[in-house]
Amino acid sequence: MQTMLIALGAYLVGSVSFAIVVSRVMRLPDPRGYGSGNPGATNVLRSGSRPAAMVTLAGDAMKGWLPVWLTVLYTGEATAASLAIPLAGLCAFLGHLYPLYHGFRGGKGVATAAGALIGIDPWLGLATLASFGMVVAFFRMVSLASIVAALFAACFAFWLFGLAPASAGVSVMAALIIARHRENIGRMLRGEERRLGEKKQ
Repeated sequence: MQTMLIALGAYLVGSVSFAIVVSRVMRLPDPRGYGSGNPGATNVLRSGSRPAAMVTLAGDAMKGWLPVWLTVLYTGEATAASLAIPLAGLCAFLGHLYPLYHGFRGGKGVATAAGALIGIDPWLGLATLASFGMVVAFFRMVSLASIVAALFAACFAFWLFGLAPASAGVSVMAALIIARHRENIGRMLRGEERRLGEKKQ
């Protein structure tokens, strides 16, 4: 029962879409109605408001980290042997993908997953963010960086925890992130994916 309540609470926290909330508060267009239609920080940036995008990014990451941190405090369990800790991160991530409060139409979950990874293990989160940053620096593609970082996150988790619930939870998040980027993958294969700073033709 305790684990189920943790999972439900994490999902409800993850269901808060900061892209939509921040856009409403700052009187910006609904991010689901322009650009990629994805309610996330990258699409909010297309509204022209960098502050809104930064607040969205921070909020989405925080809602992935907070349930995991609270679960660690509440259970006192070690991450390597815990089911509840990675489950909290996974459910917060699923809340972002399929938000209860916004018609189950969510974003791609990259920032929320990053927050959850930091909560599960700071080294896991930092290593994943480093791989993301390096790909962005070299290729200037957020989508490619997200996919590569997701793959590395699964590898890092297995290296840190072996065959444990934490590794399984991270692997599920990685698989869903890659699946949510299937349209981006198609555009990359066709050479049509935009790079950072590149204007739409």
